[in-house]
Parts: sequence; C-alpha cells; structure tokens
Amino acid sequence: MLVAAAVCPCPPLLVPEVAAGAAAELDAARAACTDALGVLAAARPDVLVVVGPAEESGRGTHAEGTRGSFRGFGVDVDVRLGRDTGDAAEYTLPPSLSVAAWLLARTGWSCAPVEGLGVGEPLAAERCIEVGRDIAARAERVALLVMGDASACRTLKAPGYLDERAAPFDAEVARALGAADVAALEALDARLAYELKASGRAPWQVLAGAAEGAGLGGQLLYEDAPYGVGYVVAAWS
Repeated sequence: MLVAAAVCPCPPLLVPEVAAGAAAELDAARAACTDALGVLAAARPDVLVVVGPAEESGRGTHAEGTRGSFRGFGVDVDVRLGRDTGDAAEYTLPPSLSVAAWLLARTGWSCAPVEGLGVGEPLAAERCIEVGRDIAARAERVALLVMGDASACRTLKAPGYLDERAAPFDAEVARALGAADVAALEALDARLAYELKASGRAPWQVLAGAAEGAGLGGQLLYEDAPYGVGYVVAAWS
C-alpha cells in the first residue's frame, strides 16, 4: 500500500556541477526536494520505488545499485540508485532516474531498498494507472519518488517555445499534485501533455494509480518555471 510519495522535477540542472555558474538559480527547488524526501523517510517504507520518464532504451526496471552518469552533460559525476550492491557495472539509468539517485545520495537515503522504473512518454493513461496499482500492492508500506517536469513551453526562450496553453496546464498540474487529487491526475490529457513537452505526465499517472484508495493528503512545496520549464515539488503522506 502506498504510504507516502514525493514529486520532484528531473532536469540535470538540479546537479550543481551540471548547472555550473547557474547552480544557485535552483537552490529553492533543491531545498524543496530535500523536504519532500524527508516525508518519504518519515513514512518508514518497506521499499522505495523511483519512477521517471525514459526514452525507449531506458524503459523498464532498474535494480538497486544501478549506475547513472552525468558525463553526457559535460561533468564527471556518477551516481548509483540506492545502495552500492557491487553489481550493475554499466551506466544504464535514464537521466530522470540519475537525478533521483543524486537526490537520494544527497540526502543520505538509507531507510529502505530502492528500485527504479523508467516509463516512456507514449504509455497510455490506463496502463500508467495499472502500473501504479501493481506498485502499491508490492509491499505493506510502499513509498514513491516520482520524477518529471511540467510543460517546456512557458516562455519564448523555453525549449518548446511559448504556448499559451502551458501556464494553465502547469497550474492545474501543480494544484492536483499539491492537493493529492488522484482523479485529476488520472484525467490529464496525454496529447496536450505531449504537445507541451511535459515529461511528467506518465509518472504522475503512475502515482495516481498507486494512490487510489490510500487516502493520502498532499502539500505543494515548490512551483516555478525557470528557463521556461515548469518544475513542481510536492509531498504526499
């Protein structure tokens, strides 16, 4: 059963070495992520499942100890998902789960075993919800760390240019995540999310499926759109 969840954005820029001189611009987001992970730790889960967007090659499950890297972003920073098990020599974590691994290491996560799940953008809402239900049924006390960004179309200089639909979409996402509104997350428009380049749609709907019947409450910890991309941090418990 799902007992807690944290929702965090997944730009590699959260890693200060990647952001370099602009690192301070995301200090508030990093602090909010730390607070959200604290909610997970306080829930004392039996297992933590990290869910994040992934390309075709990065989909599927990732065992504890799987390696990730930010070398593709020009910095010599490597991470592991949870504990170092001595296995998983290859760097196979998708960027979103690498950011999650960095956040967990930064906060000294040691509360429960960690598993990763990469989900592709095309995954239909119904399937996302089913996946979430399966995750919630895996242990008596399950926690989720859900990675994903809102729209990338908030400004003229955003990766997806300016789209007037982006701000209302992001506002509804922030409201739903802050209120732990499962029905609203399940009803997110997958096509609109795709057009707005919102990478978090599928992971958020996995969360919605996992949270069905759990009766969790939510708290919005951070919402902003630096660089024209919507970033949301929330905690459910």
